[in-house]
Amino acid sequence: MNKHSDNPASRWTALLLGLMMLLAAALGVPSEEMLQDTLKSAIVANMTLLAALTFLGFQLRQQNPLRFHGLLLLPAGLACYAGTSMIWSHAYLAGVETARWLVFSVLMWLCLNLRRADFESRVLGGIHWGLTVASIWTALQFWANLSPFPQGPNPASTFLNRNFFAEFAICALPFSGYLLWRSNSVRETALRAASTGFNIVALLMTGTRSAVLALIILAGVLALLKLFIPSRIKPSAAHPHKQGIAGLTLLTTTLVLGSLPTNNPKLISEFGRQTAIERSLGRIASIAKADEYTTGSFSMRYDMWSATARMISAAPVTGVGAGAWEVYIPLYQKAGTQLEADFYAHNELVQLIAEYGIVGWTFLGILFGYAGSVAWTVLGARNTVRTTATPAQTAGLLSLLMLLIVSNAGFPWRMAGTAALFAIGLSMIVAREGSVAEELRPSEPGWYKKMGGTLAAFVIIFIALVLALYTTGRAAAAERNLIRGIKLALTISHSPDPTSAYWDEPKRELVSMMRDGIHLNRHYRKLIPVAADELARIGDWREAQWMWESVLESRPYIVAIMANVARAHMERGDFTQAHAMLERAKAVQPCAPVVRSLDILLLARMGQNAVAAEALRSLFQQQIVDAELVQAAYVVGERLKDWPLKILALELRARHWPALAAEAWLEAGNIYAHQMTTADPVRAMDAYRAALAAAPEQQREGIHLRIPPSYRKQL
Repeated sequence: MNKHSDNPASRWTALLLGLMMLLAAALGVPSEEMLQDTLKSAIVANMTLLAALTFLGFQLRQQNPLRFHGLLLLPAGLACYAGTSMIWSHAYLAGVETARWLVFSVLMWLCLNLRRADFESRVLGGIHWGLTVASIWTALQFWANLSPFPQGPNPASTFLNRNFFAEFAICALPFSGYLLWRSNSVRETALRAASTGFNIVALLMTGTRSAVLALIILAGVLALLKLFIPSRIKPSAAHPHKQGIAGLTLLTTTLVLGSLPTNNPKLISEFGRQTAIERSLGRIASIAKADEYTTGSFSMRYDMWSATARMISAAPVTGVGAGAWEVYIPLYQKAGTQLEADFYAHNELVQLIAEYGIVGWTFLGILFGYAGSVAWTVLGARNTVRTTATPAQTAGLLSLLMLLIVSNAGFPWRMAGTAALFAIGLSMIVAREGSVAEELRPSEPGWYKKMGGTLAAFVIIFIALVLALYTTGRAAAAERNLIRGIKLALTISHSPDPTSAYWDEPKRELVSMMRDGIHLNRHYRKLIPVAADELARIGDWREAQWMWESVLESRPYIVAIMANVARAHMERGDFTQAHAMLERAKAVQPCAPVVRSLDILLLARMGQNAVAAEALRSLFQQQIVDAELVQAAYVVGERLKDWPLKILALELRARHWPALAAEAWLEAGNIYAHQMTTADPVRAMDAYRAALAAAPEQQREGIHLRIPPSYRKQL
């Protein structure tokens, strides 16, 4: 960081960046009409560009020496590749990646040109206190079940998912530790230690295994540094008891607050009334469970990683294009699997290589090589005089280490707040002792001054900021329309009579909202199908079809969406188009359950019920069962009066969907008793007994009354 004395550019830029990090962590969207990371992305992108504009504005008035570093070429190189891949890969997703890495580069460069005092007090201070406010939201949800922010798995603070908050927290903690090391007074030390302990407890509340594991590793690394390189972590303040005060306050806060149990009903239903410490330890212990590797989240991630490895093998040099992993991953999944609900590989390193090819390999090689060389320098200089840069570099290295650990099970580089921490951490790693003024004297301006580089950069950043603000407004409007449409679709589909004329006007409003949202952004893969699925549920196949088709224009290989479009054609009587779309789906995943079930449904709808029945029996013998296939067997059995097939469908329904078991066994009993050519009273009685056994207590009497009187007497 630059230690040059009077530098208003550094002061104001650091203030904006610190405020950016504070707001990115502390603020969330209190309604469902904008995704949480959309807000955070807007804050990071717009405020980074505003800070750059401010910095360059001061540069135009008073030229100060600027600092550059070769490591800036890493994100800049990714941005160049992403921009190029817009030509031959998915243009929209590649454009998003280009903007992401350009903002990353600008943020990193700005941090390199800040005075150390400004950087620490404002930027790192903003990170620490932003995390603290976010941790308060987490604690309120964990202890009191209070949160104004809509979210998925909680406690997630201002983030959509508790994993996202945990990843941000673990990457920010090394910066909090650095600020604690830099504390000068007893009061400042105690305050920072207590808030850091509180932030650790909030991280433990999430139970995110990768982040908790990273926290354990962080504690171990700090202990080793303390043991083997005491000169590197010696407190900067003169107070003799600073280390004791910091350690005691941190430990006490963590143990006391970490021992308070949750009062969140959702968490209690999932894990019991645990404390933050119990929850985190329990989650770490779950890694050793066998089912984690067969049906758990690791199994799912392993399937994605295996598919990504096949993608890398298919395009080892060029990659598939920046951001295009989610477009092409269906082509590389093993036969019969569908992971299309996932938009990232849950491993940033392999996804980078899959998308960027040799450019990704180069990025990782240089990043690891440079970070390793800095770490070797820091660790190997134990007998030399302590420099001011070493603690900052250590903090940056530790943050990078935390990021790399959680990057092996998630996608933190894609999240705005964590990506900003990545850029800030890299700027700390390249920090060196001495001021930039000693390297470039103001009296000898560099090429950027001679060629009008500062003015050109100012104009470019200004245009970029205008575009960023426009994009933010467009994204907000698109999400608002789409989410309002989804909420209305859910309201209609879950109403007692969704086909009533009462809903005609709301349906028209719903369709209008979806059209407006899709017009603004046709690439919301995660939102658009939700409304389409609900419309299909109530039988409005025409409107559902065009929504699904808009998704296929952007993501052409999603088998589930192709099957939905084929189903819409089939329901509307266009069997030719239905068959064509089905063949398109078969070309990608011929063994996917949704494709097989649709193939059978189409056969049945075209009158080939006997062929469909044999195909269904064959699939069931292979233990291939899903809801669509079971329903198809039920329908085909009814049409053919093939009672064994219909009973098989009912038995499978009862076995795999316990909530439907009572009704399924009751209907199976009726078939045995009355519909078969020769009644089978024994099996009918067995089915009725199974229906009563499967029925909840409050429904048992009603089921009993629906059993035929002759059998009811025997029961």
